[in-house]
Amino acid sequence: MKKWQFIGLGVAVVLLSSFSWSGFFDHKVDYNEEVKPILNKNCMGCHGGVKQAGDVSFLFEHEMLEPGKSGKIPVVRGDADASEMIRRILSEDPDERMPKGGAHLKEEDIKILKKWINQGAKWETHWAYKRIEKPEVPANKNLWNFFGLINTGNANWPKNEIDEFVLQKLKQEKLSPSPEADKATLIRRVSLDLTGLPPTEKEVADFEKDNSAEAYEKVVDRLLKSPSYGERWTSMWMDLARYADTKGYESDGGRNIWRYRDYVVKSFNADKPFDQFTIEQLAGDLMPEKKTGMPSDENMIATAFHRNTMINNEGGTDDEEFRVAAQIDRVNTTWEVWQGTTFACIQCHSHPYDPIPHEDYYKYMAFFNNSRDEDVWDEWPKLRFYKGDDSARVEKVKSWINKHNPKETQKFTQFMRVMEPKINAHSIVKGDESTVLLISYYGVKDKGNAKIPNVNLTDAGNLVLNISTKAENAVMTFHLDKIDGQVISTVNVPTRDTVLVTPIPKISGKHDIFLTLKSTKNPTEWVRITWLAFQEALPGSGEPEYPEILKDYSTILTKSTESMPVVWEGTGDFARKTNVFVRGNWSVKGAEVKPDVPKLLAPMPKDYPKNRLGLAKWMVSRDNALTSRVIVNRFWEQLFGRGIVETVEDFGSQGAEPSHPELLDWLAVNFMEDDHWSVKKLLKTMVMSATYQQSSKSDKARQEQDPYNRFISRGPRVRLSAEQVRDQAMAACGLLSKKMYGPSVMPPQPEGIWLSPYSGESWKVSEGEDKYRRAVYTYWKRTAPYPSMTTFDAPSREFCQSRRILTNTPLQALVTLNDPVYLEAAEKLATTMQKRGKTPEQQLREGYRLLTFQPINDKSLQVLVKIYGDALKTYRARPSDVDSILVYGKERKSPELAALTISANVMLNLDNVVTKE
Repeated sequence: MKKWQFIGLGVAVVLLSSFSWSGFFDHKVDYNEEVKPILNKNCMGCHGGVKQAGDVSFLFEHEMLEPGKSGKIPVVRGDADASEMIRRILSEDPDERMPKGGAHLKEEDIKILKKWINQGAKWETHWAYKRIEKPEVPANKNLWNFFGLINTGNANWPKNEIDEFVLQKLKQEKLSPSPEADKATLIRRVSLDLTGLPPTEKEVADFEKDNSAEAYEKVVDRLLKSPSYGERWTSMWMDLARYADTKGYESDGGRNIWRYRDYVVKSFNADKPFDQFTIEQLAGDLMPEKKTGMPSDENMIATAFHRNTMINNEGGTDDEEFRVAAQIDRVNTTWEVWQGTTFACIQCHSHPYDPIPHEDYYKYMAFFNNSRDEDVWDEWPKLRFYKGDDSARVEKVKSWINKHNPKETQKFTQFMRVMEPKINAHSIVKGDESTVLLISYYGVKDKGNAKIPNVNLTDAGNLVLNISTKAENAVMTFHLDKIDGQVISTVNVPTRDTVLVTPIPKISGKHDIFLTLKSTKNPTEWVRITWLAFQEALPGSGEPEYPEILKDYSTILTKSTESMPVVWEGTGDFARKTNVFVRGNWSVKGAEVKPDVPKLLAPMPKDYPKNRLGLAKWMVSRDNALTSRVIVNRFWEQLFGRGIVETVEDFGSQGAEPSHPELLDWLAVNFMEDDHWSVKKLLKTMVMSATYQQSSKSDKARQEQDPYNRFISRGPRVRLSAEQVRDQAMAACGLLSKKMYGPSVMPPQPEGIWLSPYSGESWKVSEGEDKYRRAVYTYWKRTAPYPSMTTFDAPSREFCQSRRILTNTPLQALVTLNDPVYLEAAEKLATTMQKRGKTPEQQLREGYRLLTFQPINDKSLQVLVKIYGDALKTYRARPSDVDSILVYGKERKSPELAALTISANVMLNLDNVVTKE
């Protein structure tokens, strides 16, 4: 060997001997995966957002590095022995040892904490709050399997990118994918998932006969174009939107808001980009069209997402308290639906586990706090829909204003459509002989008075007043600044509910307005004020037709029209200040705050307006770390029965870790960048994957290694949703109506469910095909939801609910065996079965196939045959009992049909009928 080779070898030996192999292989502690769970479990209860015992907190990075009450620093970076945190954990003194009063930390946990501190105590943002970067798709085809030519490790199994991620995880867990489901199972699964309805016999037969490579994709494309698609996904969205046809709380009166539900159906069917869908619902009222200056009806209807909050019409309640409750609900719901974070607890204190300070809650609430709804009985503001003569009057008034001063058209159009801005009666300060009537109205008697504080009269020319009384010749007078001050208007009070438009003199600035009443003929009769507004006068007052235009304007505002609650932004004098609520108490105001988003996430761009529109745009911006992750996870959970993050409502550090983090991020970025927020494209990617198409059958290895199918080693097997259980029964039996849209309907339900002592409302079963419409159109009363759906885990919808916790109870069997809907479906199915076979065995085989599209096994068939035989024997012995079971159809009644109905009823209750496999 040459001399230089010896020298080189010697140098290498010296270098290797001086190299720290332990340092090379030294494990770097991961804060999010190893440290944060220890802190959350053992420390944050006393040293976090709720409590900061000893002035020590581990919620924010800077807090753990600052001296506590003792003057000692909890975490000294690079020196665990000098860190008070470690000293207290290791202390033998029971008064000092941490966690105080709790179990001692495990040795392994202590080692992790010490190592983390010695390595510099690097702080990291929780994974969910980091900007999403698109990960590389795993390459399961590689040199070792000759790039898929040799199908080792299921290299050729993937059909798209989803499968590459899933296959990589399966390999890590020493699992393999399941075979593809049979065609009948697959088309039933994808039909129920995409449309909420089972396939028809013909659709199954056509798919089974189609042997082309595109057969399944053609089915998927057809389902995505089906009108039923929008209805299925609206059912999911209604839980998030806490949609109901009533107002909630004690009296729970009716609410006309069904147009919002129809907006959601149409949006899903049109595949409206999800970012646009989001912005419209959160800020549609702030998106005026250039031509009219008003938002479109569609955008206004969309804002009803946040008018689904409850209002309290119970006597003695404080309107401001429940207005605030609605704002809090809107903040919490927005975060749960789009941001998947438990934001609600920050109302009272900083977040216990994630670095979000208390005041951030109220900065966020400031975006919503200017909405004009105020917990009033009439639910203003409402979007009014004019028809016939009223619609013609609206156009006539608009044309008049366009002619004389087009700059004012938008203001008056706005008032005719949403009656804002106005002063609601509960803002009137009561004086003599006055009170609150029916919770939200102001009432005054003869010689009574009141004050309307701090009214801006600049540019005002008219007083617009919604007033009524049963008293004759009552006169109300309005005074400036004091009770006997300058008279600015005198009103002869009408004896029916009327909106009066009366001129006032030109006055500038803000003033208190006092009103007095003279009602000598009926001094004990109340005069009621619902609302009032001080507006600019309609232009063109010098024209001869002006009085007629003024009358038309008054008539428009007086007429009772169809309307629905919407969100409308208050500006100028109607904008509110937002303060921190000390300890979450709405009546104890702290510092004033301005609208802003939590610093934990990307900042709102400076060119975005600091209102709900800017907020909505920020939420769906590329830089927002949460929205796309949360939404794709939500759709994944609907298909697979379990989210990639199981806690779909909580992506915070206390939520579940993602089973496939790279897959989640890939889907999220792909949804935004490649699919351009198209939900249909997202769902197609998911259902076209080999992962989705797997058989749901399990085996011993999968049951032991993947009992909850977390790694998706088999296809989904999940019980159908409450709506799908009902819709499938009616569809399979030929009863389901295809009618779409319109007011909610009342299908049959058991007697005695509704008790409405305040309104006397009753459940009136809809007639004709309305009786058989899809579950999404069912009238939803919060205090008494449709009972069969709540039994199958549908929520009451008083609040947003991201995830239905599926149960399996005897009550569910009682529903499918006894509810009138299922009894009628069973009779209809029995009639079909009777026509499809000559013998009971043939008939029962056919019924089972109609429900599952699978052949029945002999053992199950024999059970059904026995049920049929026992029932037939009973009805032949007591023929009069046939009438008690056959009450819906028009076919000839017989013991055979009655026995077959009993059998059909049992089949509708079978596990594999109410389950998606």
